[in-house]
Amino acid sequence: MELKNVFLWASLAFVLMLIYQQWQVDYGHVTPPVASEAPRPGQQNVPQPSPTAPARADNSPANLVQPVKASGQRIHIRTDVLDLELDTLGGDIRKALLPTYPVSVDKPDIPFQLMGDDELSFIAQSGLVDGGDKKNAPNHHAVYRAEKTEYVMAEGQDKLEVVLSWQSNTGLQVNKVYTLQRGSHTVDVRFDVQNNTGKGWSGYMYRQLQHSRVDMDMGIGMLPTYTGAVYSGFDSKKDEAVPYEKYDFDDMAERALDRTLQGGWVAMIQHYFLVALVPEQGKSNKFYSLDAEGDRFSIGMIENEVHRIAAGAVDSFQYKMFIGPKDQDMMEALAPNLHLAVDYGFVTLIADPLFWLLKWLHGLIGNWGWSIIAMTILLKAAFYQLSAKGYKSMAKMRKVNPRIQVLKERFGEDKQGFQQAMMKLWKEEKVNPMSGCLPILVQMPIFLAFYWVLLESVELRQADWILWYKDLSQADPYFVLPILNGISLLIQTKLSPPQTDPMMEKMMLIMPIGVSVLFAFFPAGLVLYWTFNSILQNIQQYMITRQIEKAG
Repeated sequence: MELKNVFLWASLAFVLMLIYQQWQVDYGHVTPPVASEAPRPGQQNVPQPSPTAPARADNSPANLVQPVKASGQRIHIRTDVLDLELDTLGGDIRKALLPTYPVSVDKPDIPFQLMGDDELSFIAQSGLVDGGDKKNAPNHHAVYRAEKTEYVMAEGQDKLEVVLSWQSNTGLQVNKVYTLQRGSHTVDVRFDVQNNTGKGWSGYMYRQLQHSRVDMDMGIGMLPTYTGAVYSGFDSKKDEAVPYEKYDFDDMAERALDRTLQGGWVAMIQHYFLVALVPEQGKSNKFYSLDAEGDRFSIGMIENEVHRIAAGAVDSFQYKMFIGPKDQDMMEALAPNLHLAVDYGFVTLIADPLFWLLKWLHGLIGNWGWSIIAMTILLKAAFYQLSAKGYKSMAKMRKVNPRIQVLKERFGEDKQGFQQAMMKLWKEEKVNPMSGCLPILVQMPIFLAFYWVLLESVELRQADWILWYKDLSQADPYFVLPILNGISLLIQTKLSPPQTDPMMEKMMLIMPIGVSVLFAFFPAGLVLYWTFNSILQNIQQYMITRQIEKAG
């Protein structure tokens, strides 16, 4: 019996340790970027970091696409779901707010800031590289011109287009066009190139995301979720898909990413939100990363195949950006495997159908809190028979426990004799002390998968339930659910077989208090699941225990 309880509580301790290590606040300490000199008014090109620019996509783009902090004129763009700031220097996206995702329930008028070039230092850059010897193309050091400084999607307007213009001394004219749709977090970016140079022109397009390093601030109740770069694509050399690969800031500092992939995407992700760059899926790109001054890092793509435009002709380069929440439906519709940015880890195969079922329940019920409860009931029902076997074994253990106490007193210090007598008693009464562990082991992957679903789902961010539960992604302000969970665990210890070891008895009484304190800092949606699951478990265990005891 001691072995059984040690196994049970060791499993619980493992789960709690895993939870503690897998959560964190959205952003910890951010190292401010190092500023560089701003361009002078009327200046058409900012001096390059290096006199040598990559002429071909198989060369390193580091000399050209080194991140900068300089700034030109700001262009403000607003739709119903995006609030962006562009900079005429490079046509970069330097700031992104999400009006439909407030920073908190208490501050509904303050939108969440996903990107910024202040302390956040998270921006998006793109440009063209001349395929010849001259720098006859607008990279992100070039200065564009815009007709207006503010573009607002009017009521009844479904599409908003922002055009930034650039022209070289040789006659190459480029318009960098941002197209935004109503209700969409996808931004279409297009370079329209008109070749008036009098001869053929060739070049490549690159696009990259720059982010300063994020240091994880750890504390009680704050478990780390991943913040950093990810990418996807198809590796034709190895003839294998790369559905989802992390490349964190330490990886970039240690070695530059250098990989050729077809299609795919690159992204910078954090808890609940991401920014992704999606190329045309039929094309091949070199995926790269950069380690810049000020502890800033970039991940991006540069085209492998040269784009040729005849003299007098007009052609375009294009890609898509996603700036918004980790909404799996939105991301799956945009690019293959982009929905994997909702990272369930090693339990993804189980978590995906669980999320689908939870979302389906929400479609019926219309409330995420009640949907979690309904999901918990369904999971408990699915494992009812398996759990019943474990509880029957525990009930039988309670029945024979008085006789075990007699054996313990009889054998005294003779532990070997006591163990042999106890094993004989279990065999006579057909009690298997390990049968209660098997149901827990079988259900553990399901419980862990559902835990990750609740942790990663942006749908639970600021989701209302009842009473004071206005945001299921935040801790219970009055600690009601953690206290109920502790009481439920205490009842569970009373329903379990009594301990023969006094130290184990004390541990089982202290454990509910420790778990309650830990859960006081956890998101309410997670604690709701754990608490209601524990209550259902107690009900089932009580019914089975009474049934075994009445049987005699």
